[in-house]
Amino acid sequence: MPVLTEWLTQAAHESTLEPFNDFHLNDKEWQELRMAAWLHDCGKITTPEHVVDKSTKLETIYDRIHEIRTRFEVIKRDKEIMLLKESFGELNQEAKRVLEELHTQIDEDFDLVASLNIGGEFVSDEDLQRLERIAEIQWTRTLSKRKGISWVEKQRHQIDEQLPQQETLLANMPEHLISWDTPHQSDPRFTMKPTQYKANQGEVYNLSTRRGTLTDEERFIINDHIIQTIQILESLPFPAHMQNVAKIAGGHHEKMDGTGYPMGLKGEEMPLAARVMAIADVFEALTSADRPYKKAKTLSESLKIMSYMVKDNHLDESLFRLFLTSGVYLRFAREYMLEEQIDDINIAQFL
Repeated sequence: MPVLTEWLTQAAHESTLEPFNDFHLNDKEWQELRMAAWLHDCGKITTPEHVVDKSTKLETIYDRIHEIRTRFEVIKRDKEIMLLKESFGELNQEAKRVLEELHTQIDEDFDLVASLNIGGEFVSDEDLQRLERIAEIQWTRTLSKRKGISWVEKQRHQIDEQLPQQETLLANMPEHLISWDTPHQSDPRFTMKPTQYKANQGEVYNLSTRRGTLTDEERFIINDHIIQTIQILESLPFPAHMQNVAKIAGGHHEKMDGTGYPMGLKGEEMPLAARVMAIADVFEALTSADRPYKKAKTLSESLKIMSYMVKDNHLDESLFRLFLTSGVYLRFAREYMLEEQIDDINIAQFL
């Protein structure tokens, strides 16, 4: 991303066309830009890695789909045991047919839960209703939740247990709600507001996420990295010619229409360098092949998505046009993208 930022800024610096014909950087301004580009995400040192890399909805430190799969297996065994008891230990043809139907239904229910866990497609109202029904399926727990856990987790399991315990297949439990360790510090400059809880690990709650894998709580933690970036950079004793490093680095998640974060700045309020960085950050994110929560997009897919972002007034239209016509996009693709990602495109369709 820093390299792409520098290349696109160089293209603007050399352009003789409006609105870049009066844009020129001196040596000290280049130093400031490079510093901002390389430190643009330094605030991510405060972001938990398992949140940054969350690739499924049930993932915390590990993917809880494995735990839920076991519950489905338990229910399948329970159904078989129930029918065996009713048949005095031997299943007749009718009982076998009933068991097969029950197992098929349970398998289909798990398939939905597993599919929702991926977060690849928008979740429909119909799927959410079916999820609610599946979640209410009962199973019997005979072992204590309070055994074999750390003292920290035990504090979240305060309710006395009466075993055996009837539980739902999927649940939102009080122990899934994790409070903030300390009150979140607010800054009137930032439009982002902290969520009520630091984390909500409720199973139904997470699986009900409409798009992607992140809950509102996790989205705030992810987005908070830019506030941390600004605060870290503002605390550093930069020389006089680098006083805008925090402003440039902290602006790459803002949008031209003012709906970005963390300050809700509009295009005219953002330095050109920050708008360049926004283009570079989006393109690098779309094409990156090392992110576990998504597959890398092809060149054409990435530019198509970015063209929609331009139409929605999220990215700078003039910079996106320069990004294409200068050939910076292709230079970056050839040097940093996988060969199979670089497909044939006609940039005219995006101009």
